[in-house]
Amino acid sequence: MAEMTNSTEMRASILERLVGDTGEPNHVIGAARSMIERVLPEVLKSIEDNLAAPVTIEIKSVEIARLTEARSTKDSDAVSIVSSPVSPDALIISADAEAVAVLVSTLFGADPDLPIAPIERALSPTEVEVATLAFQQIASVISGSEAAAFALNLPVPTAKGGAEFRKQVLRDGPAVRVVLSIAIPAGAGTISLTLPQRVLLKQRRSTDPIVSKAAEPATDWGARFNDEVMRSNVRLEATMLLGRMTLGELSEFAEGQIIELHEGAQSETKLSARGKPLFVCEFGKLGQNYTVRLRHHFDESQDFMDALLPEDATHPVVAS
Repeated sequence: MAEMTNSTEMRASILERLVGDTGEPNHVIGAARSMIERVLPEVLKSIEDNLAAPVTIEIKSVEIARLTEARSTKDSDAVSIVSSPVSPDALIISADAEAVAVLVSTLFGADPDLPIAPIERALSPTEVEVATLAFQQIASVISGSEAAAFALNLPVPTAKGGAEFRKQVLRDGPAVRVVLSIAIPAGAGTISLTLPQRVLLKQRRSTDPIVSKAAEPATDWGARFNDEVMRSNVRLEATMLLGRMTLGELSEFAEGQIIELHEGAQSETKLSARGKPLFVCEFGKLGQNYTVRLRHHFDESQDFMDALLPEDATHPVVAS
């Protein structure tokens, strides 16, 4: 991983690993679906131009994923990683054995109505070459399409079999996976496109209004982290100022000693979370339960001014 140049980049990287690039999965999925729907007709045309029989390609699913999940392949699958100027793994394309069989069958003019023999072994050099050709056509459309504009580094690297690909080191991070179904009457397979969320949103920010809205820097804490952080549990502490006394008086404290509350102590309770005061409250009781009623937000500047007032070398005593 490249060295972080400042704390902002480091914080952004940590947040990306926790909640994704935006923390809003629905926006990421919407951006990916919008992109693939726009390029799919051109992808189909590009692939069919090299095949002897027509095929159908449809969107099977669009889902949030991790980059490392692209490694989960069988030995008979084909995979290729395509880089771009902004990412070494801007697009990971994989085809399962059934999809490779469909491509090989239609490329060499097999009868589309005859059942396709399943591939249950490592791919042959010819099958790898056919898969690479299909990957090249898909990547070319995505890279050059006005709707996507990923500027991928082409040509696509030669596809690897699943066993070989699993040996490759993949960085982890939030991604989105688009699964396409490629079919002929005799059978069907799937082709998966895995893209890092950051690459998807960065490359399409200027072309898709949905992505533009999702990728805008958040203007406040709640919007930035959405539900992922807003559902986090925090411990609240209510602190009451008992009074002020000298260090000498504090040193004479003994077990069982009763400390008298100063006048107005109950109305100056501070409600805090992780050491940060949030509200000034009023301490009370409702039935058998003790309560604090929120009076107003804690004013840090006012509290600072109050602390500057002389108190004759006395020290505050608080109770939580």
